[in-house]
Amino acid sequence: MPVLDRYILFSFLRTFFSFFFILMLIFVVQTVWVFIDEFAGKGLDISVLLRFLLYYSPKLIPLVLPLTVLLASIMTYGSLAEHYEFAALKSAGISLTRAMRSVFVISLLLSGFAFYVANTVVPYAEFKTYNLRKNLAKIKPALAISEGVFNDLGESNIKVQDKYGPNDRFLTDVIIHQKQPDLKNTTVVKSEEGELKNADFSDGIQLVLINGNRYEELRPKRADRRKKRYPHSRVSFGTYTMNIDLRDFNNVDLNETKYTNTYKMQDIDKLSFSIDSLQGIYNNDKVSYAKTTYIRTGVKSIHTTAKDEKVVYEGLTDYIAKYPVYAKKSISRQVKSKLNTLDSNLEAQKKTFFFKKKVINLHKIWYYDKFIVGFSVLLMFLMGAPLGALIRKGGFGLPVVLALLIFLSYHFAGTFFKNSAEDGSITPFMGTTFPTIVLFVLSLIVIRRARADKGMFGFSNFTAKFTELWHVVLRQASSVRRIFAKN
Repeated sequence: MPVLDRYILFSFLRTFFSFFFILMLIFVVQTVWVFIDEFAGKGLDISVLLRFLLYYSPKLIPLVLPLTVLLASIMTYGSLAEHYEFAALKSAGISLTRAMRSVFVISLLLSGFAFYVANTVVPYAEFKTYNLRKNLAKIKPALAISEGVFNDLGESNIKVQDKYGPNDRFLTDVIIHQKQPDLKNTTVVKSEEGELKNADFSDGIQLVLINGNRYEELRPKRADRRKKRYPHSRVSFGTYTMNIDLRDFNNVDLNETKYTNTYKMQDIDKLSFSIDSLQGIYNNDKVSYAKTTYIRTGVKSIHTTAKDEKVVYEGLTDYIAKYPVYAKKSISRQVKSKLNTLDSNLEAQKKTFFFKKKVINLHKIWYYDKFIVGFSVLLMFLMGAPLGALIRKGGFGLPVVLALLIFLSYHFAGTFFKNSAEDGSITPFMGTTFPTIVLFVLSLIVIRRARADKGMFGFSNFTAKFTELWHVVLRQASSVRRIFAKN
C-alpha cells in the first residue's frame, strides 16, 4: 500500500474508532435511561442489566456506524485541507478521488458489515431482547408497594397513601381492587390502616386491613340485564386479612424464549416469505369479503334479464308496488336496516384491512431498510470526504456540527417517509429509499464541486454579485445627494 493511502487510512481509522466507541457509550447510556422503569424496583442482579445491554447494543450499530463514518470522513479530509496537504497533493497531480480510494475500500467493507449486522445480528438481538423484556415484566418484588399509585400484586391492585414503621410494614388509606375472572373490577376494599406480615406459606405476603369497608357490585345472572346499573353491597369490618400469592412473580425464567413471531426478528429470507404469505392472505380476505357482502345485499336473488340499471330499478318499483301500504313501509324499514348494517360492517372491515395492510407495509419497510443500512454507510463517506475538503476545517468545531446536521436531517427524513409508507400514503420502497436517493444526488454534487475547487454552494460568486449590486446602490445614492445639494 502506498504511503499516501496508509497515512490517510490511519488518520481515518483513528478518528473512526474513537468516535464509534464514544457514540456507542452515549447511546447505551441513553438506552439505560429509556428502559430504567423496567428495571427499577425489581431487585435484579447486575448481570441481568449487562445481559440486556449486550442484547440491545447490536441494534445501535446501524444507527451509530453511518454517523461515525460521516464524522470521521469530514474530520479526516477537513484536516488535510486545513493544513494545506491537499494543495500539496494537487500540485503533485493527485486528485481528490485518488485520495479517497483507500478509505472508500474500507467504507465498502463497513457497508457489508452493516448489512450483515442488520440482517443477521439485529434479528437475533431483537429476539433475545424482546423475550428478556417480556420475562422482566413478570417480575414483581414481594414488597414493592409504592406510595400514591396502584400496584399490581397477585390478583389485586393495591394503593396506599403512606408507609411507615419497621421495613415500611404499616400502611394508611388502603384501596384494593380485586380482579375477577372476566377482568372486571367489581370488588373494592377500603380501609384506614393496614399491616404487611409474613404469610404462612412461602412466596407470599399477608395483608391485614383495619377499620374499613368491602364494596361488591351485585351482578345479575342474566347477561341481558348486566348492562343496567344495580346497587352494590357493603360490608364493614374491624379486621380483614388477605393472603397474596407471589409465586408466579418470583419464579420467572429470564432465559425463556417463547416469543418468536415479530417482524424485527426476521432476516431478508424470512421477511420475503412472510410478505408473500401475508399478501396472499390479504388478497384472499378481500375477495372473500366482497363475495360475502354481495350475497348479503340480496341483489343476487333478484331475477331479471335486463342489463340497464333503469330497467332494473323500474322492475323493482313495479314489484314493490304490488304490496299494500303497510307492507311497503315494512319493506322500506328492512331495506334501511339492511343498508345500515352493511355500512357499519363496511366501516369495521375497512379498519381491519387497513391494519392488515399496515402489517404488510411494516414487513416491507423492514426488508428494504436492511439494504439501506448497508448503503447508507458508503453514502455517508461519499458525502463526508468531499465536504471536509470544501470546508477546510478539522477538529471538533464545524465538522461535528455539519455531521450532526446532515445525519439528523437524513434520519428524521427517513423516519417521516417510513411513517408515511406504514399507513400506505406512499409505497414502502419509496418510503425507505427516497431520503437515500436525495442524499446520494447531493453527495455527487458535493464531489463535483470539491474536484473543481468551486467552494461550498458557490458562496463566493453569490457574495461577489451582492457586493457589486451594493456598490451600484451606493453610487446612485451619492448621485441623488449631489443633485439635492446643488438645488
